[in-house]
Parts: sequence; C-alpha cells; structure tokens
Amino acid sequence: MKRKVWTSTPYFLIFAIVLAAGAAVLYMYNPLLGGIEAFCAAMAVVIFVFSRRRLKRYIDRTVAGVISSISGINTTYLERFKMPVAVAGEVGDIVWSNLRFKKQLCQGRNPINENISVYLGSKNVDEAADTEGFEFDFDGRHYTVFCTSVDGGYICFYFDNTYYKDIAKKFNDTRKSVAIIVFDNREEFTNDSEEESARVILALETKLLHFAGENNALFKSLPSNRYMMIFDKSRLDKLIADKFPILKDVRSITYNNREATISVGIGMNCDTLIDSENCARKALDMALGRGGDQVAVMRDGEYEFIGGISAGIERMSKVRTRVVSTSISRVISESDRVFVMGHRFSDLDCLGAAVGLQPMIRDSFKKYCRVVINKETSMASALIDAVDTSPEPMFITPEEALKNVTQKTLLIIVDTHIPDYVESPELLEKCSRVVVIDHHRKMVNYIDDAIIFYHEPTASSASEMVSELLTYLGETHVSKMQAEALLAGIMLDTKNFVVRTGVRTFEAAAFLRRRGADTVATKTLFASGLETHKEKYRIVNSAEIVNSCAVAVTERICDNIRMVSAQAADELLSVEDVKASFVIFRTDENTVNISSRSYGKLNVQLVMEALGGGGHQNMAAVQIKNESVEQVKEQLFTALNNIYSEDGEAKQYNTK
Repeated sequence: MKRKVWTSTPYFLIFAIVLAAGAAVLYMYNPLLGGIEAFCAAMAVVIFVFSRRRLKRYIDRTVAGVISSISGINTTYLERFKMPVAVAGEVGDIVWSNLRFKKQLCQGRNPINENISVYLGSKNVDEAADTEGFEFDFDGRHYTVFCTSVDGGYICFYFDNTYYKDIAKKFNDTRKSVAIIVFDNREEFTNDSEEESARVILALETKLLHFAGENNALFKSLPSNRYMMIFDKSRLDKLIADKFPILKDVRSITYNNREATISVGIGMNCDTLIDSENCARKALDMALGRGGDQVAVMRDGEYEFIGGISAGIERMSKVRTRVVSTSISRVISESDRVFVMGHRFSDLDCLGAAVGLQPMIRDSFKKYCRVVINKETSMASALIDAVDTSPEPMFITPEEALKNVTQKTLLIIVDTHIPDYVESPELLEKCSRVVVIDHHRKMVNYIDDAIIFYHEPTASSASEMVSELLTYLGETHVSKMQAEALLAGIMLDTKNFVVRTGVRTFEAAAFLRRRGADTVATKTLFASGLETHKEKYRIVNSAEIVNSCAVAVTERICDNIRMVSAQAADELLSVEDVKASFVIFRTDENTVNISSRSYGKLNVQLVMEALGGGGHQNMAAVQIKNESVEQVKEQLFTALNNIYSEDGEAKQYNTK
C-alpha cells in the first residue's frame, strides 16, 4: 500500500501536463473540446495536490504509529541530544531521525524510509547492535556508532570524534622512530688509497644527508662507522612502502668494480626514543646477520625485511674468530661433557663441522664428547662410514644423548641456528648451556639464549668456520680423516670452490691440506650409485625455465630422494642462462620439499623464506605440509615473480 501511494501521485502530475498541452493545441481547432480538456487538466492538478497532502498525512501517521510501537522511544527527548540520532524499524528502515542526523549525515534532507545500513558502513543493523560500538567514517568525519535494540526496532547514536581522531592521527604520524645505519663494506674501500677512501665516504655521507633532508629526519654521525637518523613515523611508513630507495642509491657508489652497501636497523612503535634505539640496534644485528645490504624493521616485536639482494661482504679480519675461540675454550673447560649436534638430514658440511670438533674436544680438553646424529636419515652416510672406525665411538643417538645430559653439559650446534631444524629439539631444550656455530643468513626465530652465538653469514660453510676455530683451539688434534671431513663440507657448500669462495675459504682449505687432507679421497665422499644418477637425470629432464630459474618436479619417493634432489639442483645450475635452480619433491604423502641452489646471481634464501623456509644465499630449502606438488609449484612461481623479474633481475623486496 505504501509503495502505491508513493508511486501513483507523480502519474497525476504527468497526466495533467499532457492534458494541458493537448488542451492548448485542441483549443486552436475546437474551443469547446479544448475547454473541456483544460478543465480535466485542472482537475488532475487538484487531485495531485490532494494526493500529496494525503501522502504526507499517511507518512506522518505511519511514522507516528511505528515510533509509538517501538518501546522506550521519546522523540522529544532524542531531538535534544547534542549528537546525531536515528531510529530504525525491525528491517532497518529509518523511521525517525533528529535534526543533527539530517544536517551532519544527510546534507539536510529527510532520510525517512532509507535503510540505515547506508550509515553503518554497510553493516547490517543486527550486526551493529551486537557490537560494543564501532568506527564509521562518513563525508570526511569520524564517528563512533552505538546501536541498541529495543522492542520493535533500533536506536543508533553517532558520536562525532573527528577532532580526537585527527589529534591521534597527528600524534601517531609524528611519533619518532630511530634508524641506525652502518656502512657494510667500508673496509674494502679503506684498503685502497686514502684519497679514494675519503671520496667514497664523502659520497656516502652526502647521499645520507640528502636522504635525511628529503625526509625531514635528524642525521647524526656515530663512532664505529655508523650513522643515526630519527624519522617521523609517517615518513618511515612511506619509505617502507617505497622499499627504501636509499639502498639502491648507495649501491651507485662504486670503485674498482665494487659497490658500496649499507644496512639499516629501525625501531618503530616504541614508547620512548631509548626503546626505539634499542630495537633499532637489534634490527641492525638481524640485518647484518642476514648478509647486509638491507633494512630490518622491528615493529611491535616482529621483524620486516627490505632488500638483501646482493651478496654478503666477506669479513677479512680474524680477530673475532680468535676471541670466539677463547670463549669456546673457556666454556668447554667448565663443562663435564660435550655434545655436538647439527641439523636434521645432516649433509657433509653439517657432519664435517661436527666431526672436526669432536676429536679436538676429546683429546685437547680431555672431555667426554659425542656427535649427536640420526644415522638413518643422514645424507652423509659415506662420511659416517669413513670416520666411525675407531674403538671409541664418535656418534650417539639423540635418545641416548638425552639420558646423559647434566646441568654442566655443553651442547654445540653447528650449521644451523633455528631450534626447529636441529637433529633433536628435545636435546636442545634440555641443555641449558648452548654454543651456536653457523653461516646461514639469520632468521627471526633463532636460538636466542645461546651463551656463544658465533654467526658469520659471509663464511662459505660451517666447516670453514670450524677450520678457523681449530687453528686456535688445537690444530694438532686434527687427523687426516677429520681434515678430509672438513674439506668435504667446504667443497659441498662452495660447489668445489666455485661459489661463495673468499680468501678465508682458501686459507681454511690450505690449513686442512697441511693437516693431511687428500683431495682425491675427499672427492670419493661425494660418490653415489648408478640408480641415484639415473634418478637425478630424470629430475633434470623435467625442468622448465621461469625468470631465469630452472624448476624441476618429481613425485617419486625413494630412500635417498633428498640427496638426489640436491644433486639435481646442482646439476641444473650448469644449464646456460640459469641463475638458480629449484627441485620440488615429496618425502612422504603429506610433505612437499623444495631444494634450491644458485651461483650467487640470485638469492634463493629470499625465495625460500617467502615460502616459510630459509637457508643461505646460494643454498636454501623449505618443507610445506598438506599441499599438493602442483600447489607448491604455483606458490614457488608466485614468489619468483614477486622477487625477480623475467630476466632474473632482483626487485626491491620486503618480507616478514
């Protein structure tokens, strides 16, 4: 009925206009008929006016009836409210609103019969009534809306808190955040002439000053090759969204084919500037632990990373190694027994580092020492067979080690720093004294309670790091077999001294060679059977190229699928124009793995980290549960497209 009244009255007006026009034309030919038609037109106008008045009386009666049927409504009282108020019926149609509601939300018009969801941010009025109030932005104003249900309808109150929201936004935008910046590879440039070194440092500081000026930041030079900037939060939010262009700008500073790089640590959303500075220092340590040339943001206890595209800068000084070796020597002396443990599915680098440490701790410090390993799942069975020949056992299972833990037991973790990746998380949890020796790029969930955390992301391998430590801890206790185990670890992670091979890598290899390591005997540790070779090339044959990356997939599950997939990934790097390789494989019905390799032109650790894994710039992996191989493949393609262009060039990239 209501719809008929609303829609019928305009028809009378249209009819009257048509009759009036017809009467004017007809009057010219027949005045009598024209007069009759004019009379009809006049009657139509009268009916239209009468219908409009009737409609208004009908609406007033209907609204009054609806409002009177809604329990607890006093429109006289609600009209006096110093805020917009609207009353809605059971289905959400507005039956009454005060003058402030009409002025502030309806531009002066009467909203009767409109659905109130328009003024609830598209919320249903039932949903709005179930909340304890919610925020609603309308026409440039900020409201907090409270809806309450009454018998027969709803009442909605609109608190205009635009003034306070604007103040809060201004306060939030102008909160100060501290950024600490370090010149990653200053040592490389200071080794050149004093004049060129000064030119590079001046160019860097000029760019940083210009960057600070553009972003209204306070800039200050600090000791130890560091700088500090203090930003407004709104500026930092924009810089993070723009992927911190200063990283790329600094890399334009070059000399003798070397690029300058910086690392930045930022503390955001902290209560005080002191807290922000502490968070910035932690974030900077994380950025450096991941290889440098990136920004690490610590915000509300979580990290976000931007950049990390280029290779890490090799540290030439061995001072830290000597200091760490002294600390490790002291900790071993204070322990009653020592366990050395690597990551699950141990490889030659992991096991080589552990085997290198065990006899030194046993013979030099006269301590009970065992390598904790699951022989059944290890990918270095050839090395296990080669070294496990002495009357005194070298290896122990995780279950046996758990039974022998005391309060003074020392656990040395090698080739990983992630609690979930170790051979036995239970053993790690039970040991209160832990030392970590690792070279992988630092991840957020690292072992943060270690008494010594020796982490060097620019080292080629854990075996290289252990070889350096042994020169200070007791090189006379390194036998020919231990030297070959360490050399095998270095050869594995450097792909036979091709990638991530620095001066210190060759120095470590030279030390091992002096200790009797035979390169031919070491190479035999990499030997595999004919079936392994056949399976490897079946995987290689399935490869396709995406963004200069070779991606291969296999659904076959065999006992040595991890080793085969790793070898296939290595083999794919020999394909022309391939910058990185990825092999997707299953280890069981519920787990899909990706093994990735590169020669350094493309950072596979970023790709694996985007999928929930990690590793090193040249060697990384991930395990994904309860996904099909095709789904994992699609996820990998998405990650590659987000991080690298079609020609394999890196984009600036941020991740959590």
